[in-house]
Amino acid sequence: MGFLGQPNIPVVDIIDMKKSTGSGDLVCSEVRHALEEYGCFFVLCDGIITEEVNREVFDGIETLFDLPMETKIKNTSDKAYHGYIGQLPFLPLLESMGIEHAATVHGVHSFTNIMWPYGNDVFCKMIQFYAKLVSEIEETVRKMVFESYGVKKYHESYNESVTYLLRVMKYRPPNMNETKMGSVSHTDKTFISILSQNQVKGLEVKTKDNNWIPVNYPPSSFLVMAGDAFKAWSNDRVHSPYHRVVMEGHDFRYSIGLFTFHKGIIAIPEELVDDAHPRKFNSFNHFGYLDFYDKDSMFDQEYSHVKSFCGV
Repeated sequence: MGFLGQPNIPVVDIIDMKKSTGSGDLVCSEVRHALEEYGCFFVLCDGIITEEVNREVFDGIETLFDLPMETKIKNTSDKAYHGYIGQLPFLPLLESMGIEHAATVHGVHSFTNIMWPYGNDVFCKMIQFYAKLVSEIEETVRKMVFESYGVKKYHESYNESVTYLLRVMKYRPPNMNETKMGSVSHTDKTFISILSQNQVKGLEVKTKDNNWIPVNYPPSSFLVMAGDAFKAWSNDRVHSPYHRVVMEGHDFRYSIGLFTFHKGIIAIPEELVDDAHPRKFNSFNHFGYLDFYDKDSMFDQEYSHVKSFCGV
């Protein structure tokens, strides 16, 4: 793993990750270190997703957002932040949709058939291929961290409880005298988020020493970011970083996030509680935390919502 390209955000090659051999492996410990110190790192996937596939995916996302508003608002869910979000007075630049169970044929079909009642096989196959590929990166990262902490035995049962949400986001350029804030400063409520974008920049991450740094994606890369659920599971070892989107210029920004959630209760492994790391969190229901955050009047404030929800 090299600290290449950009100060503060480490970079790892997917090939090195796949060659990783276990808890004592250098790549394993460096992935863990990146998530503890920065809360995120880039995964280089050269040759896995080609420029052509990437372009097709983002063209498909653009076509999706061009659908009429009455169609897009049919993207609903009983889970908070899983359906259509847009037309918000305090975030006028953002429009977003969610595809639940995105790594499954059924999940993507269900979404596609609502958006295009006569079907859209091209979109369907492309999104499912993309989500499946990125979910494999997510699982690799998660397994490496479990191994690095010496709790590999929990990974299989955890894996059975994972569900993936694919969120697609569109940020329009601001009009004159309009806010440039595409997304306010927040931590993700996920276990892990994996983000990609078109060529338009805007994402910024806050470092532990409270500096905002721009996220400049290396070619053929994804940004892996830890969420609050990962922070709690790790007993406060993993860092869940604040991030935001600031829009400059005249171009539309499109972004895709694969978000990992856990069905049921997340337990903090006893192995991660010791004298040096006293228990910081109680076991918690992941979707219960999402509901808690959704109803929190201080949802847009920079304070630890997860500590408020399940902190000791």
